[in-house]
Amino acid sequence: MSKSTWALVALAFFGGLYVLFQMATRTPEPPAHQVFIDGTVLTMNAEAPIAQAISVRGDRIEAVGTTEDIMALVTDETEVHDLLGRTLLPGFIDAHGHFPGSGMYSLVANLSSPPVGDVIDMAMLIERLRAQAQSKAPGEWVIGLSYDDTAIAEQRHPTRLDLDKVSTEQPVVALHSSLHFATVNTKALELLGIDSTTPDPEGGVIVRDEQGRATGVLEENAMMSLMQEVLGFGAFEGFLMTKAAVKDYAQHGVTTANMGAASQEQMKGMRMMSNWGVIPQRLTVMPLQTENDEAITQGTFDEREWDTDRFDVVGFKIVADGSIQGYTGYLSHPYHVPYKGDADYRGYARVSREELFRQVREIFKHGYKVAIHTNGDASINDALDAIEAALREFPANDHRTILIHSQMSRLDQVERMARLGVTPSFFTAHVYFWGDRHRDIFMGPERAENISPSQWAIQNGVRFTTHLDTPVVPMRPLRAVSAMVNRLTSSGAVLGADQRTDVMTALRATTIDAAWQVGQEDRLGSIEPGKLADLVVLSGNPLENTDRVHELKVERTVIGGVTIYRR
Repeated sequence: MSKSTWALVALAFFGGLYVLFQMATRTPEPPAHQVFIDGTVLTMNAEAPIAQAISVRGDRIEAVGTTEDIMALVTDETEVHDLLGRTLLPGFIDAHGHFPGSGMYSLVANLSSPPVGDVIDMAMLIERLRAQAQSKAPGEWVIGLSYDDTAIAEQRHPTRLDLDKVSTEQPVVALHSSLHFATVNTKALELLGIDSTTPDPEGGVIVRDEQGRATGVLEENAMMSLMQEVLGFGAFEGFLMTKAAVKDYAQHGVTTANMGAASQEQMKGMRMMSNWGVIPQRLTVMPLQTENDEAITQGTFDEREWDTDRFDVVGFKIVADGSIQGYTGYLSHPYHVPYKGDADYRGYARVSREELFRQVREIFKHGYKVAIHTNGDASINDALDAIEAALREFPANDHRTILIHSQMSRLDQVERMARLGVTPSFFTAHVYFWGDRHRDIFMGPERAENISPSQWAIQNGVRFTTHLDTPVVPMRPLRAVSAMVNRLTSSGAVLGADQRTDVMTALRATTIDAAWQVGQEDRLGSIEPGKLADLVVLSGNPLENTDRVHELKVERTVIGGVTIYRR
C-alpha cells in the first residue's frame, strides 16, 4: 500500500473517530414544545405554590396552571407527558458537595459501614483493600474510601500495620468517611516522606504512637499532599468517575451539582467535560481559597473566564475546621466522650484566627463571594468575627456569605447570622447517618438535639439550605429532606424534635433556596414562566408522605427541557 493510501486510511480512521466523539458528546436538543399535565406541581413559587400542569418551550418554562389551561396550548407537534397524578417539582440543587466524588466508588474499594455499606470490622476493611490491590499494577496506589472508625467493631482507625497486611510493596490508603482523615501503610509513608522527625503541619496532625513513630493516621492538613497524590486520576479514570457520578446524580433528581473546594485542575477538567456534554448537570463551583490566594489578593481572579451557561464560579471555599465525627471540629466546649482521654480536648482550627481574618478580608475587599467550612461552634465564632470585621471595612449589601455545614451553631450565633446577612448550609443528614453517635459519643444529648438547627434559622429569618457533602454520604436529596422533616437517626430515634421543619421548607432548602444562596434564583430553583426547565418527577407527593419521603422514587429528571433520566 502506498504512502498516500496509508494517509487516506489514517485520515478516514481519525475522521471517523472525531465524528463518533462529536456524536457521543453532543448536547441533546430539547423538544420544541412539551407539556406535563394531570399531576401535582410543587412550584416553589410562594405566590402560587401548587399547580396541575406546565408548558415548556425549548429549554424554558412557558406557562404554569391547570391541565385545562395548558392543554389549550397543545398542537399536533407538542409532546404530551401525562403525570398520572405524580408530583413534578424543580430539579434538586446540590448546595454543597464534591462532584464528581460519588463516582470514585467505581474506581476504589468501598469501605462504608452501615447504614451506607456493610463493613463492620477491621478484617472486612482489610479484605476489601486486598481485593482492590489485586486489580492494581505494581507501584500503583491501592485506595479505599469511607471507612468509619466509630462504626466498626474495633472502634479505632486502621494503622499502617493494619494496611501493611494489604501490601508492603504497594502504597495503600484508606480515606475516612469525613474526608478529613486518612490512614496509609508503611510504603505510603515512605513515598510521602513522613517519619518520626516530620513536624505536624499547621492545622493538621501526624498521629504517632508512644515511641513517636507515625501510626499512618493523618489528620486534616497533614493529609493534603496525600490527597493531591491519590486523587490525581488519569484522564480515562477521571472520565469514568465523572460518568458514574452523572448517572448517580441523574437517578436521584439532581440537576445542579456543586464542586466545593475545587482545584484548578479539577475545574479545567470538569469545565471541559461540561462543554463537551459529558456532564448534563449544571455545575456551581467553589475554588479552593488557598490555591487562589495570590489572585484573590491582587484582585485578578476573573470568574467570567470560567463561567458558561452550565458552569458557574459562585465563591471561594475556605476550610476553617474539621469534622465532628472525626473529633477535629473546633468546639467552644470539650467533646462529650473525651478524645484519647483528654477531657479538655475541643478539636482545632485548620486556619488560624488571624489568617482567617486576612483571607476573608481580601475576598470582601475585591468583591468576591466566600463559603466557609465551619462545623464546631468555636469555628463558627471565628468565621462570624472575620465576616463582621470585613463588613465594617468593606460594607456589602446582600453578600450571601455561606457557612458550610454549620452543624453546631448556637442560638446566639444564628441570631448573629441574621444581623450579618450570613446564610448557613446545614448538613442535616448527619442526624440520620451519625445522629446516634453525636448523642452518645461526640456531643452528648443536649448539644446533639440542636445540630443543624433549622428551626432557629426560621425563627430568626435566616435563609438556609441543606446538603449532603457527597461523597461523604450518598447523593440522596430526599434523604436530606427527610432528615429535616423527621429528624430520625439510623436507629429510628428522634434527635431534635424542636428543630423539625415542614416538608415544603425542606424542599425549598434543596431547590429555590439553594439557587438563591449562590445567586441563581432568577433562572433556577422554581417552576415559573421564563425559568430554565430543570425538573424532577417523583413517584408520590412529599406533602402526603412526610414520614416516608425518603422512600419516594425519582421517575424522571429533566435539564433544560431534555430528559436525562427515566426510571
